[in-house]
Amino acid sequence: MKGKAKRSKVKLGLQFVVLLCFLFLLAGFFGSTLLSQGVPRVSPRFRGRELVDGEEDELTQGSMPHGETGEAFVKSIPFQVLSWKPRALYFPNFATAEQCETIIKIAKSNLKPSLLALREGETAESTKGTRTSSGTFVSASEDETGVLDLIEKKIARATMLPRSHGESFNVLRYELGQKYDSHYDAFNPAEYGPQQSQRVASFLLYLSTVEEGGETMFPFENGSNIGTSYDYKKCIGLKVKPRQGDGLLFYSVFPNGTIDRTSLHGSCPVIKGEKWVATKWIRDQEQED
Repeated sequence: MKGKAKRSKVKLGLQFVVLLCFLFLLAGFFGSTLLSQGVPRVSPRFRGRELVDGEEDELTQGSMPHGETGEAFVKSIPFQVLSWKPRALYFPNFATAEQCETIIKIAKSNLKPSLLALREGETAESTKGTRTSSGTFVSASEDETGVLDLIEKKIARATMLPRSHGESFNVLRYELGQKYDSHYDAFNPAEYGPQQSQRVASFLLYLSTVEEGGETMFPFENGSNIGTSYDYKKCIGLKVKPRQGDGLLFYSVFPNGTIDRTSLHGSCPVIKGEKWVATKWIRDQEQED
């Protein structure tokens, strides 16, 4: 009889402990609810997604009041600094595959052999083979699909240089073996004569992925090869592999307007595949559309 009584007491003791724990849990839940009513709720601040298809981001928390020409949304465009000499930045997934294919389709029927801006004393014959691609200029205002308009707006955000300072897109195709020897996008007045405006930055949007070759290269990166008998046909230095949808931005001049010697660049020969790229040259003055 005594053993049975002990077992009953143990059983009742366990039930009491379980009930007590349950009551404490309920008390804690209701207590936290009452306390939270007097505390303002803090929502996390999200950074707006940069959308390349024109969709406006609804996340406005954290935005600042803006001026007449500003925007109401916080934007984020991922990038990587590839080099400080020259100032070169890489933008992964800057455009979608569909947008890239649309730009290729727009340009494909109007391609012509690419031309060169000639230095004083140069001729088309003496520079033959320097640039062997084909291309065409396309303005965003001529594109009925609206893709170039969206890309142009995004480039302006990435560079913080106004759209009005950009030239039309130069869409280029490099086929097997085609290339562009090392050159500057900025025009040295001592070599090209007086300039009404200067190219200060270049944005390259890669429209296709090249299987082998076709890299954008900077042979003078960080001062390398400067002051040597550098062969401008060589494909050396910092190389950026073309990948569809990615962007490359580099600056040709310093903030004081002088040309950055390390911005020398070129396009390596395509070894396998085909290279398509849309180039946006941006100047220090407004350009006519």
